[in-house]
Amino acid sequence: MPMRRESNRERKEQFQTFSRPKVKIARTSKSGKTYIDYKDTESLRKMISGNGKILSRKRTGASAMEQRMIARAVKRARYMALLPYVTAAS
Repeated sequence: MPMRRESNRERKEQFQTFSRPKVKIARTSKSGKTYIDYKDTESLRKMISGNGKILSRKRTGASAMEQRMIARAVKRARYMALLPYVTAAS
């Protein structure tokens, strides 16, 4: 009697509940262009990990262009002292 192997799809479904929900912060202007504002620190804080690192595209659910815009906005906000470079050690 050969044992039945689980397919990858069946195995992956049990881990789906632990993933964080994807947060969309890209806005569209009236002209139809998407942009991410560096002054919107509340939504940018959701794109940063607990240690202050920028989250990956896999975590944020952003496209490649949006991820570059997120990185640029976070770096600008850090330079303007709107966001910390690292979090305080507890």
